[in-house]
Amino acid sequence: MRRIVVVGGGILGLAVARELTTRGDQVTVLEKEDHWAAHQTGHNSNVVHAGLYYEPGSFKARMSVAGNQSMVEFAKTYGVPVDVCGKLVVATTNEELPGLHALAARASANGVPARLVTPAEAHEHEPEVACVAALQVTSTAIIDFAAVCEVLADQLSAAGADLRLSTPALGIRPGRTSGVEVATGRDVIRADALVNCAGLHSDRVATMAGLTPPVKIVPFRGEYFTLKPEAAHLVRGLIYPVPDPTLPFLGVHLTRMLDGSVHAGPNAVLALRREGYRWTDVSPADVAEVARFPGVWRLARKYPRTAVDEVFRSLSRRRFARSLARLVPAVGREDLVRAGAGVRAQALRPDGTLVQDFIIETAPNQVHVLNAPSPGATCALEIAKHVADQVDHR
Repeated sequence: MRRIVVVGGGILGLAVARELTTRGDQVTVLEKEDHWAAHQTGHNSNVVHAGLYYEPGSFKARMSVAGNQSMVEFAKTYGVPVDVCGKLVVATTNEELPGLHALAARASANGVPARLVTPAEAHEHEPEVACVAALQVTSTAIIDFAAVCEVLADQLSAAGADLRLSTPALGIRPGRTSGVEVATGRDVIRADALVNCAGLHSDRVATMAGLTPPVKIVPFRGEYFTLKPEAAHLVRGLIYPVPDPTLPFLGVHLTRMLDGSVHAGPNAVLALRREGYRWTDVSPADVAEVARFPGVWRLARKYPRTAVDEVFRSLSRRRFARSLARLVPAVGREDLVRAGAGVRAQALRPDGTLVQDFIIETAPNQVHVLNAPSPGATCALEIAKHVADQVDHR
């Protein structure tokens, strides 16, 4: 029986641990916080993505369609709340029609169930939406990813896994004869292999383990508003804009959650701490690390206006509401209540390129998930199989 240490207790770390236990491995999961899904998993939009946006043949494209199916099936099997409600991607001007048609072609190439619809057909699903055409995607779902993690943790506990909360990995070195040794501050865990699913700290864990990561994790905060209850009727499901292909993020959108509330967002601003959920969350060390990385300055030179616009939208409820009103004109500033935020662990290359696909690096007795942003949670069960396969070949 192999002994495997998994660093990170988000949905991906727990899914990997579960997959390894089903293959007969003895698994220890280290999570530095006092509960599971403390960061990216517990602060996202809870959307089970369909695989619509990703380059055909990419890791994301291949994983997303399968991940959508396996995550929904997991939820239904184990009693996790899920609603396969579908979504509309809407073109609000004629200038956006080529982008919408390109998205429809990409959906077809990726095997995503989607069809172009007229404004009248779009209004059957979303009466308040503004569009000249829309793409209806039927497999998009809403779920509770934190609840998925609770089920995964219960299954791991029942399988005899060693689950350690409030236990950071503080040092990693090769074992004296083979495998790896992980220092936690309380003890040293000796294992045959290490899997790094540390999300916002994945590059740091990889460096600790002796690798030179090809990317740096740069944290981007995504802020949300909630529509007031009296305005929640304006949105029935999920409404997304046509993404601008020249920009790295999708843009703000509207999502009806499982409890009937409607979330609006997220935007994307550089966080001043790896886990910086507010403007007041500042780590001088993290800021200095970002400032020293040339990729950040090269990225800023590529998107100067976007960076400024995102900051102003973060600070101005009126600007945020104006972005939403392009999709649903009835949404106004007075309808928005500031909600929580998430922080996206975005991998950035030294040349300023935002890495869009998943990155999984291997070394002797080690597997490192260095980039698994959205739709990482959707794909967690599929990525877990891939990572477990990599462990099998170490």
